[in-house]
Amino acid sequence: MKRIFIVVVLVVIAGVAGLVRMQSRSSGAQQQSANATAGESVNEAGEAREEIRKTYRLAPDAQVTIAGINGRVEVKTSETDTAEVHVVRTATSRDNLARRRVVIEETSSSLVIRAEDTGSWWSRLFGGRTPNEEVTISAPRRMALRLKGINGRVTGGEVEGALEVSGVNGRVELSQLKGSAKVSGINGSVSLGLRELNERGVEASGVNGSVELRVPVGLNADLVAKGMNGKVRSEIPEVSLDHGEYGASYSAHLGNGGAPIKVTGINGNVILTRLTGTEVGSDKPVLDKKSAANAKPAL
Repeated sequence: MKRIFIVVVLVVIAGVAGLVRMQSRSSGAQQQSANATAGESVNEAGEAREEIRKTYRLAPDAQVTIAGINGRVEVKTSETDTAEVHVVRTATSRDNLARRRVVIEETSSSLVIRAEDTGSWWSRLFGGRTPNEEVTISAPRRMALRLKGINGRVTGGEVEGALEVSGVNGRVELSQLKGSAKVSGINGSVSLGLRELNERGVEASGVNGSVELRVPVGLNADLVAKGMNGKVRSEIPEVSLDHGEYGASYSAHLGNGGAPIKVTGINGNVILTRLTGTEVGSDKPVLDKKSAANAKPAL
């Protein structure tokens, strides 16, 4: 009888413990749902996702800055006076997603999209994989565009204004530029379409990859390339390249000369190709095998 009583007591205790566990799980799930922010979701595997969609009105020649993004950045441009921002954030869990946030700051003449860490140093060190962000923005062509600290591929459409790209761990490709460009600290290949250049021209430095400069007929510029671990090549028949006597230095006269194009510290080749009118908004590859085979090397 005593043994039966003990067994009954153990069964009752186990049942109560099970009910407490189930209630705790249910309460935790309800709390997790209550804490979810707008646009945020968690799938069955526990992976978290958040989407941000916002629209802003910008004045002509506004400054647009995208910084500190851990993922791909795409800049689409058109004849508009608004900027449509779409951000997708993903992480292995909601706790991991909360370790970072995307901040959007705007005025009539500027727009800043930046990501920042929100967790403690300890959570950043032991919290697992860093959350991923992907940013797509549709913005006016007339703007000053600044992209820095991007851990992913960067692509963009036509920009009429000053362009600055720095600290990118990935390929950089801009469809067309009307203005000036400064590109530095790129761990990947670079492709720039140079529709028109002002007196500031183009500066490219510290690129760990090839640099393709796509130039149209009639562009007036002077190219100088120094300190390269590679060669300058041209597939444009009318562009003559001069190879300096000492070290890896090159120069070229485009059209009547004019806007400076300075290239330094490139760990790869610099390739001059023809920019065509069909490239607006296209995703043209840097250089296909046929073009590379026909490229005209410096003498």
